[in-house]
Amino acid sequence: MLVLGIVLFALGLLLSIAWHELGHYTAARRFGIRVPEFMVGFGPTVLSVKRGETRFGLKAVPLGGYIRMIGMVPPAPGERIGRSRRSGPFQGMVDDVRADSVRDFEPGDEDRQFWTRKPWQRIIVMLAGPFMNLVLAVVLFAIVLMGFGAPTAQPVVRAVSECVVPSSQTTPGCPPGAPPTPAAQAGFQAGDRIVSFGGREYPEWRDLQVAIRDARGTVPVVVERTTPTGTQQLTLYPTLIENQVADLDTPLGEEPRYVTASFLGLTPIEPVIPQTVGQVADRMGNMLEGTVYAIARLPEKVPALFGAVFLGEEREANGPVSLVGVSVMGGQVLEQERPVAEEVSLFLSLLAAVNLSLCLLNLLPLLPLDGGHVLPALWEAVKKRIARLRGRPDPGPVDLARLLPIGVGFAAVIMAYGALVIVADIVNPIDFGL
Repeated sequence: MLVLGIVLFALGLLLSIAWHELGHYTAARRFGIRVPEFMVGFGPTVLSVKRGETRFGLKAVPLGGYIRMIGMVPPAPGERIGRSRRSGPFQGMVDDVRADSVRDFEPGDEDRQFWTRKPWQRIIVMLAGPFMNLVLAVVLFAIVLMGFGAPTAQPVVRAVSECVVPSSQTTPGCPPGAPPTPAAQAGFQAGDRIVSFGGREYPEWRDLQVAIRDARGTVPVVVERTTPTGTQQLTLYPTLIENQVADLDTPLGEEPRYVTASFLGLTPIEPVIPQTVGQVADRMGNMLEGTVYAIARLPEKVPALFGAVFLGEEREANGPVSLVGVSVMGGQVLEQERPVAEEVSLFLSLLAAVNLSLCLLNLLPLLPLDGGHVLPALWEAVKKRIARLRGRPDPGPVDLARLLPIGVGFAAVIMAYGALVIVADIVNPIDFGL
């Protein structure tokens, strides 16, 4: 089941990559750009077939994909495609990129090149790929959350904490001298449904949690309790105290933050409940915020990755994971003895999270990522607008080839970082408890 899960998740990743490239391909064709190649993967071609003017194929290393569009970069002003007579440390590289840009150029392609399109059209072509990943992530999350449901805290007591300890404490049990919690002193029991707190009803646990933290002193709490003789309502009078508790506004994926607030000492039940459209939107917003935060913190994770690979240090639970690592996680989902619905839900959630990450990573304004093509197009649009307002001639396209040395450097950083994460996932994987 582990191997089957890895294979199935790898196929899901390949489909996600193909779906991303389909966005670029469809938009490019919509604007009349010729696309001679549509490939999933890198390296030697394993399988390919030509349909119309495009060759579709699968390559040996399934860690990405691309479509080849005619004329991705413009020719140098006043020069034909080919080697220029100028020299410099990067000139040969720039010339090679210009030549490769028209490698499949055919008669009639003069007006079918990428660089000849208006800036807004090029922006749409480059954003279409990440947009497709975003759409797929939203659809998958919606299927999971609305179809299978998600653990949702309810105002029903699952457990009553025995003693007051800071939320940051990781060791179980009560340390010597720890006072009993207000909930334990007031007589709360597992199974109590909280009808009202301080005279107000709170159908949602999150709202009740906020009310508890904002309250002070002794507060009347009405609970509904089921006993062998029937169901009855009781009014309990806990006296709240201040304690160190987890910050409710900590972004998803960020290190836990703690604040001082009023504390009662209850743990709610969390049944799996199908979510509404509004709840799905809220959860997607939280995941989007958390993913942005995680991507922003990628550079600072390098020392921990180095230690995990070369020093045998424990992997961070919220550290980066490669496509290899997430595929193993997909295999672990099927390996565990869980209900089928739960396995499918976890499997689709992982795939959705990967698509959300692919979307946001590709929006970074650095070559060779999609955002690296969007930024020059935006700058070109600004220059054209300024020239038009000043009555000056069109300044022409931004010479994307000149940015190649930066792109090559960033690509090398991406490859090195990706290789480090892959090695870490192989020699020292994160234990997610799946």
